[in-house]
Amino acid sequence: MINNREKKYWLAWSNIKGLGATSIRKIDQTFDSLETAWQVSSQELLRVDGIGKKLSETIDQQRRKIDPDTLFQQHIEKNPFFWSPSDNLYPHLLLEIPSPPTILYYQGKVIEKENNGTIPMIGIVGTRKPTEHGRRWTYNISKALAQKGFIIVSGLAEGIDAVAHRACLDAGGRTIAVLGNGLDRVYPPSNRDLMREIAQKGLIMTEYAYGSRPEKGNFPARNRIVAGLCRAVLVMEAPEKSGALITASYATEFNRDVYTLPNTPDNSQARGCLRLIHKGAEIIVTAEELLSSLGSIPSLDQPQQLSLFEQSLEKSLDVLVSSPTPLPPIQPNLTPPLSIVYGAIAPEPTSLDIIVTKTQMPTAQVSGILLQLELDGLITQLPGMKYKKTMDN
Repeated sequence: MINNREKKYWLAWSNIKGLGATSIRKIDQTFDSLETAWQVSSQELLRVDGIGKKLSETIDQQRRKIDPDTLFQQHIEKNPFFWSPSDNLYPHLLLEIPSPPTILYYQGKVIEKENNGTIPMIGIVGTRKPTEHGRRWTYNISKALAQKGFIIVSGLAEGIDAVAHRACLDAGGRTIAVLGNGLDRVYPPSNRDLMREIAQKGLIMTEYAYGSRPEKGNFPARNRIVAGLCRAVLVMEAPEKSGALITASYATEFNRDVYTLPNTPDNSQARGCLRLIHKGAEIIVTAEELLSSLGSIPSLDQPQQLSLFEQSLEKSLDVLVSSPTPLPPIQPNLTPPLSIVYGAIAPEPTSLDIIVTKTQMPTAQVSGILLQLELDGLITQLPGMKYKKTMDN
């Protein structure tokens, strides 16, 4: 049973800058409850391991600006489904990592055996611009794993991530997407239909609240969640500077297994995989050998006893799935430089040169603004350095 009072104070403490999940758990343990801890003086906070005088005073100053009841009520209006580390259904493997999310939002169908680690999850990550070789292997490996009951976890990015999710769904399996933005935003916009299907058949997770944009710095943080959820991470194709290698690095730090797909050194999109092999990653030779190495697990086809929480959640989700509502369009609310560049993009695909000419702004500045607009999900880049507004689709 989820204790909303505990969740309320987890939410309140998570809004204190300078505190992570580990520190909040220490506060909880020191004072027996986060609610009690919210009332103690800055001097009493010094009893908590890792909290010094400066931090205790900072906490005290920030607490005065937060009313836990008001914050909770405002929060759940847009974010009704979230876990804190005190919830039984918070993914157990995430509690093993040094920096578990203090709040983890989700959308979709929850299965307790996934969250308690009974059914292993496998991360599949890689480049946003894979070769045909990378796509083919990713699809086949993801499909084979899904058919054996493994849960496929990825980041809903273009390329390898999208192929892994798609193959898993095609095989009738369960897949989890971890986002670098709020649940109300789709990034990249091209994965809108895929995200909707995952929300109906699998699960979507993020540590970012409703309204959070896909800022560039969010994605490395997102990658630690992918690695933390999984018992093993497969890097299918990745250049030497790649977010997939960040995920692999986290996996190694968290004592997870790392597998990678070999390719020729001539393929720049796969050189990161060769670096991982050099560092000791396991090599993917065949799907059969990979499955043998990962071991066998219970099939998802076996009947499962649902908890009261899951039964309640399933009823509410059945309503959502039977009458799915479209994801809300992203409404631009832009500062002048961004709005000028956004306004220079015609309904048809518009080249970078035309945008620069229309705005009379330096090319470097326009390029940076276009990247921000793409991260915000307002535009998409097409071949030939052309741009199109996503809201015109």
